[in-house]
Amino acid sequence: MCNYANSYQAALFYNRIKKRYKHLKKYARRIGTCAYRLYDKDIPEVPAAVDLYIEDGTNCIFATLTEYERAAHTDSANGAKEAASPAELTQALCAVLDIPTDRVYGKYRKRQRGEAQYEKLAEYGKRIIIREGNCRFFINLSDYLDTGLFLDHRPTRLHIAETAAHKTVLNLFCYTASFSIHALVGGASQVCSVDLSKNYLQWAAENAKLNGVDDPARCRFVQSDVRAFLDNALQQKKRWDIIICDPPTFSNSKRTPQFFDVNRHWQDIVRSCCTLLSPHGILYFSTNSRTLRFSSEALSDEPVIPSVPDCFIYRKQLFTVKDVSHQSIPEDFRNKKIHRLWKITH
Repeated sequence: MCNYANSYQAALFYNRIKKRYKHLKKYARRIGTCAYRLYDKDIPEVPAAVDLYIEDGTNCIFATLTEYERAAHTDSANGAKEAASPAELTQALCAVLDIPTDRVYGKYRKRQRGEAQYEKLAEYGKRIIIREGNCRFFINLSDYLDTGLFLDHRPTRLHIAETAAHKTVLNLFCYTASFSIHALVGGASQVCSVDLSKNYLQWAAENAKLNGVDDPARCRFVQSDVRAFLDNALQQKKRWDIIICDPPTFSNSKRTPQFFDVNRHWQDIVRSCCTLLSPHGILYFSTNSRTLRFSSEALSDEPVIPSVPDCFIYRKQLFTVKDVSHQSIPEDFRNKKIHRLWKITH
């Protein structure tokens, strides 16, 4: 039991992560991952997230502790209570994991308002290698709000690894290309990864080299605005068997002539992707936006066939749609609305 004088919230936090750690370390071992979410705003009084990373080769445990912006907590019976400090939460976390405090990296995530975008935090460059399934990835614990691997998409990455053999794959808004690496290690014939960020593509190339799949004949990285890339691919009549499209909610880069807002532009992106699918090809379209109103009717340019549910017709081609959000969110995430995912099949 943890003894935190005058820190009710830290004690709650300690008891919760102790219980979750006992369960989730078995879960992680079973599915073959060395990175998972240990705490996901489980207790309303402690709005934070803890992600745990086990370094490949050393088995050293590292963690990120992300606090979320919140109003002052008030307890109706006892009056106003101060929130547990980051130091108290770190001490509780270290007590459970039995690690020193310098292996916990604190972050603070504000509520995104309007067109605000997250910036780089630091230049410490604390990187480790972790394993997920049959792949290994570089993780940056210190320099960004995100570490280079979105843990909530783990089930879909592992599914791609199982289904990509001998197929061509296009990964749009690829970030550090974790989907691409899983596809390549899983035996994909060719994978093209597209992102506007030179830094993220360099990170992606390092991940490819780390896994021995940096063969230029199979693995291609393209620095481009995704909409420009799609327009060019449509002109060249290219086709892919699997397309992964997980765009940011908002982007306003100086390297592009126009901003991107997924709530305004999702139909154009999805339609372009559908046109690039091979016969029987599959598009996985995901978003973190809570306000995006997805509907197959909004994608159709002809009347929908009443006898075929959840489908749309675009350019004389029939596509079926399945919302797979529920099964795509892993057990370690308490927030079941962290993303939405649709499987669209030609």
